[in-house]
Parts: sequence; structure tokens; C-alpha cells
Amino acid sequence: MDFTGRSVMITGAGKGIGRETARLLAARGADVVALSRTAADLEALAEEIGCRTVVVDLADAEAARAAAQAGLPCDFLVNCAGINVLEKFVDVTVEAFDLVHAVNTRAAMIVAQEYARARIAAGGGGAIVNVSSISSFIGFDDHASYCASKGAMDGMSRVMANELGRRGIRVNCINPIVTMTELAARAWSDPAKSGPLLARMPVGRFAETRDVAEVIAFLLGDEAAMLSGLALPVDGGFLVR
Repeated sequence: MDFTGRSVMITGAGKGIGRETARLLAARGADVVALSRTAADLEALAEEIGCRTVVVDLADAEAARAAAQAGLPCDFLVNCAGINVLEKFVDVTVEAFDLVHAVNTRAAMIVAQEYARARIAAGGGGAIVNVSSISSFIGFDDHASYCASKGAMDGMSRVMANELGRRGIRVNCINPIVTMTELAARAWSDPAKSGPLLARMPVGRFAETRDVAEVIAFLLGDEAAMLSGLALPVDGGFLVR
């Protein structure tokens, strides 16, 4: 997959899956526009791959829209920014629920709106990958806000694929199992919690960020021209058992 001469905007590019995706696509020729909340993360990434950067708190709707506009035009979009607040369902606060949805779902909508408007104005075509989670299918303990936000992302993405597909813009979700990022490490560090999950996985391990980045790259590329509207598990066989 060669992305020479093509550009991609990636939210959540400062850490984890987003950062690995930025590195992989840059290595394959893409011009990367990296969005993240932490300036130091973006500065280090820019030194490594020579990307453009936009510092933004995506929980702020107006800031998210301005950042997307600043990053455009781009050929592709990867919505990878995400947060989690671990709470028992009966203890979920409105503030935590709203914050998780603001970053995980609303920001993805806003950035995708700006991307789609720009692509349509330029004649159409392009691809969006929304990084969802296996949590949209499974009700994990302490993940009420997160599971709800990712289920919402999947549903929104199907509408995007339907409407934007008519303008040549493909839209897919990927739904990774636990991926070894800082966010996941906090949520799954307890062996009592991670052990049963690993025992159900035929491949016997959690995903690495490179595993997920490779799937994102494939879905952006021309090789995936007939793939749109998917919620694609990247789960090592977790859902087959």
C-alpha cells in the first residue's frame, strides 16, 4: 500500500493506535496531519515523521471544528481519539458520560463533517476510518460510558457510509479488542480482569498498536474499494467463542 502524494488527517495521533497509524502511513509515503491534545506528543511525532500538527482538546466542540478546518484539505481521515472513565454503571456520572461521548463520538462527527464537506466541494472521493472498539458489542464491567460511546460511533458510521458513499467517500469502523496502549493498560492491568478475556481469545494475546494500524491502512487504500459500512472486529477471534 503506497500513499505517496496523498494526505491523511489523524485524530488522537499523539499516543497509541493513532500515533502508530501516523508512523505507518508516513513510512508509506503519506503526508500526515496529526491532531492531539498534548503539544509535547505532537512535537515528538513531528520530529520523527515530519507531519503537520494541530493541538486541540476535542471535548470542546468549537475547537474540534476549528482544528479540523485547520488540518484540511486531506485525502483521508482517521478518527482515533478516545478516552475512557471507568465507573460502575450505578455510579456513572452525567459529567463523565458526557465527556466520553464528547471525545469519542461527537468529535468524530464534527471532524468527519468538515472532512466530508471539503471532499464533496473538491468533487468527492476519499475514505474515513472510525476507530471504535469491541466494547460496542460487549458490555464490559465498568465501561458503561465507553461502550455506549462506541456503539453510537458504529451506528453513526453506518449512516455516514450510506450518505457519503453516494459522493464516493467510503466509511468504515474498526473494532479492536484490548490494544496495548496507555489507556488499555490502566483498564486491563488486573490479571483477574484480563485473564478471562485472554482465555477466550484463540490467538492468546491482546492486540498491538501495529496490528490495528495495518488494518486502518488497508481500509483507507484502494485495495479496499468495495468495503464500506463495516464494523470490523480486530479481535483475534474473540467473538467466535
